[in-house]
Amino acid sequence: MRLQERVETAANRAGRDSQAITIVAVSKKHPVSSMRDALAAGLMHFGENYVQEAVPKIAKFESGVDWHFIGKAQSNKAGTIAGSFDWIHTVASERLARRLSSHRPSERGDMQVCIQLAPDGNHDRGGIGAEDVPELAQQIIELPNLRLRGLMMMPLPGLDETALGQEFARARTLFDELNQAGIELDTLSMGMSGDLETAIMEGSTLIRVGTDIFGPRSYD
Repeated sequence: MRLQERVETAANRAGRDSQAITIVAVSKKHPVSSMRDALAAGLMHFGENYVQEAVPKIAKFESGVDWHFIGKAQSNKAGTIAGSFDWIHTVASERLARRLSSHRPSERGDMQVCIQLAPDGNHDRGGIGAEDVPELAQQIIELPNLRLRGLMMMPLPGLDETALGQEFARARTLFDELNQAGIELDTLSMGMSGDLETAIMEGSTLIRVGTDIFGPRSYD
């Protein structure tokens, strides 16, 4: 798989173990048949952006797949997200966290949570500012049925490699600061098809890749 080669090359350049980097196959707008091919190739983590599209897909797979919600999470969909997914990468408010906690079925175990960090100076893209992350992190830790794992970063589009590296490094710095403060995190969700090398260089532990696995999406 060419993607795996890219990850291994990037990890080697960064002096890191490629086995410590999880690939989430972003399967939105792709058919179940393509997802089954990815599963057969060894990919066990799938990411979906839209609840309405994802739930029927999830029902077609047996256990053993980890499902990641990576889209904008609306509070009125929190119950479905909590009942259907293993991970959510886009928590940016205590209100959403509380709804996920209250709706999480106990038999599914804790939901794995990443706080979405907004791009520097731009909250329109989703997420919260770095100054607000520690408080939200503590609130999530105190809620039942949730396990805080780390941060998710999605930079603004169109940044050059230097600016991308600075954005990813900002997330890594915050990640390290939280760990030093006693908030135990192990996941940095950052990097996609076009920028995964830069993200891995800056410490990403989880990359979200769609096009390089499934090819272009059809929005017909």
